[in-house]
Amino acid sequence: MIKVQIVLFDGFDLMDAIAPYEVFSGAAMYSDNALSVEFVTAEGARSVVSGVNGLKIEASGRLDPKRAGIILVPGASGELEGDGPDSIPVLLGRAANTSITELMKQALKQKDVVVATVCGGSLVLAMGGLLEGRSAVTNRLGMDFLGATGVNPVRARVVDDGNLVSGGGVTSGLDVALYLVERELGPRIAIAVEQLFEFERRGTVWRASGLAPLLSSGTQEGDTRETELSSGVRSDAGFDGEWDATLATPVGKLQVRLSITAKDGAIRGTAVQGDEAVEFIDPVLRDGTLTWSLRITKPMRLNLKFEAVVDGDEMTGIAKAGILPATKLTGRRIR
Repeated sequence: MIKVQIVLFDGFDLMDAIAPYEVFSGAAMYSDNALSVEFVTAEGARSVVSGVNGLKIEASGRLDPKRAGIILVPGASGELEGDGPDSIPVLLGRAANTSITELMKQALKQKDVVVATVCGGSLVLAMGGLLEGRSAVTNRLGMDFLGATGVNPVRARVVDDGNLVSGGGVTSGLDVALYLVERELGPRIAIAVEQLFEFERRGTVWRASGLAPLLSSGTQEGDTRETELSSGVRSDAGFDGEWDATLATPVGKLQVRLSITAKDGAIRGTAVQGDEAVEFIDPVLRDGTLTWSLRITKPMRLNLKFEAVVDGDEMTGIAKAGILPATKLTGRRIR
């Protein structure tokens, strides 16, 4: 029997979870219970508050990352903008900071477990650093952020990356579940479920196989390529020195030591957080504004883009990663 676990967390999106649950339940009915499905949480059996009008769903058990079968992670439902406690980025980040991340890390190591995500579910795993180097999709609003976590973002309805199957927007939960039913139980069961719901699976499932498309528009298959910037720019805006900087993120304040120098007409920089030192990527000074990128690992893996200006010994600016709200950067020169 194929056992399906759908992982709930506070603020989860109802359709992300319930649509796959119904598809898998239909597949169980047509396959003489060759498949079973249940709602679980990282903490165990409990009532879980969704992000849709506070509606609650009862989870019957604790997520078992080593149980053979399918584990599906939904996204969140909340405010699209801002960084309030009920905003989608904060809800996803909060979920990523629970034991879900460690449990899903174990699940991805199992040879007989398929991990599936719907909408922002891939962002929950990506925030925990679990999808770096993998191919996945999320809601169209989160594709830039997905790329900022080191994932190869693919603009497809469903992306099959072996033991990782991800779906795009909210209604893609139907498509992900139907595809998994076809993949695991065969097309006849999948078609029977489609007929039951009077719904046909949408889109072509992307896989890293076959011929790669020749794109003449200057974009890659995932359409997320960034423009490379030259770092050979004169330093004349007073950035040289050591800076104590603070990033006020939605998941807490980060203290970072920035070391910025000018040598041979080019700006270079290093960011130090705890025992981790990271070099600036593509630092560019233009019209008094310094921009650069950083790959950070705490509190989550992200590729952040920075913009900053200096007024005497004070630095102000922002850091941005995809749909996450811009993070305020403040700093003071210490030498």
